[in-house]
Amino acid sequence: MLIKGNKHVDERGIVNFNNNFDASAIKRIYTIENASIDFIRGWQGHAIEKRWFSCIKGSFIIAVIKIDDFENPSENLEPNMYELNAEGLNILAVEAGCVTAIKASTEDSKLLIMADYALNEIKDEYRFPLDYFKIKL
Repeated sequence: MLIKGNKHVDERGIVNFNNNFDASAIKRIYTIENASIDFIRGWQGHAIEKRWFSCIKGSFIIAVIKIDDFENPSENLEPNMYELNAEGLNILAVEAGCVTAIKASTEDSKLLIMADYALNEIKDEYRFPLDYFKIKL
């Protein structure tokens, strides 16, 4: 689900904001900068944890797949595709039970990620080979 942000511009500069995002569940934040626009980070996800993504520089394509069985997921699951950019502080909310593949669309892009569990608080990381779901980004 995309939580729309906005921006305000005046003579002082630009303020990007998202007044519709409730950050009370956040326990951890970090950023990702892919090595190049050819690199795809994925498929990785969580059965229990939630994640929120916001592009703070450049732009990203993020594919999100709801997993039917984390031990043996169907290979033909369809992704929801999102394009995030640094305009307006939009936030992509990824529910528990999903995996993502992340690709920068422009050089030097930076993605902010927020999680509702602290690092190593639970064991809930799942990874699948990039070609597992047969999807092109």
